[in-house]
Order: sequence, then structure tokens, then C-alpha cells
Amino acid sequence: VRLLAFMAFGDEPKPGASEVLAVLQARGLRTVMLSGDSQNAAEAMACRLGLRSENGEVIAGVLPGEKAKQLAQLRKGGHRVAMVGDGINDAPALAAADVGIAMGTGTDVAMHAAGITLMRGDLALVAAALDISHRTVAKIRQNLFWAFIYNVAGIALAALGQLNPMLAGAAM
Repeated sequence: VRLLAFMAFGDEPKPGASEVLAVLQARGLRTVMLSGDSQNAAEAMACRLGLRSENGEVIAGVLPGEKAKQLAQLRKGGHRVAMVGDGINDAPALAAADVGIAMGTGTDVAMHAAGITLMRGDLALVAAALDISHRTVAKIRQNLFWAFIYNVAGIALAALGQLNPMLAGAAM
């Protein structure tokens, strides 16, 4: 028996994927790759991406409907889960995640299921979106702190008759 032909098929990683994974892992985030591919194919891709075992893992052979169940298991462990995806098969998981992040170059179903849609297909925007969200939450907390202080002082001054109601209304 002679081998006449041999064909192998494989996926190419998205441009910038390994760099984004390195940034996320450097921040101490646990990264998990959910794949419908076989364990060997998924681990080969993880190796190409530099998905380090100390901060990440590979869960292979996952059907589209099971991705949401996998995220639910992660959430049960007390983790906040962000899911990045771009296909129809990612939509249930994008909706089940605490934060679903869809790529603007993906399917409409994925973009509608996700809480965040990145306008370009650049994976570096995932880290940028996380940065923006952290800064936004910090600003909200800062504003709530100052609003609390302002109201405590205003109520105390108003109760003592030291704050004119017209002045208080204007200050609000």
C-alpha cells in the first residue's frame, strides 16, 4: 500500500490573539479556551497562542449549547466571566457570560447576544475595552462618594437651618 496523498486542515489563529492572551494573563486573569475541536487540535492551538497552563486551560469538544453550561460552571465557582466570540455558535455563551464581547466582524446573532460589540475585528480591543470599563467603574465610585459627602453635609446644614433651600436646589 502506497500513500498517494496526505491532507491536513487546521485553523489559523486570529491576528494578535497571542499578544492579547499574554496581556490578559500578565494582569492575572484566568483565560479559558472553549473549543468544539478535538482535545489534540485545541491543545495545539493553545500552544501556538501561548496559552500558559498556570493561568489558562483548554476545554475541548464543547458543542455550541454546552459553552453556556461551561460558563455557568465557571460562574458557580464565584468567578466573573467575560466571553469573547464572533460566531453563531458563540451566541448562547455570549448571552450567559457576565460580559459578552462580540467582534464587529462577526455574525449579527453574536453581536446582539453580547453586551459589548467591538467595532473592528482587532482582538487588542478586548484589553482596551476592559481598561475602559475599569476606569468607568472607578469614576462612578468616585462620583458616588462625592455625592454622598455632599448630601450628608447638605442635609446636616439644612437641618440646622444654615442652608437656604433655594441655594441647595441650585447646588444640586
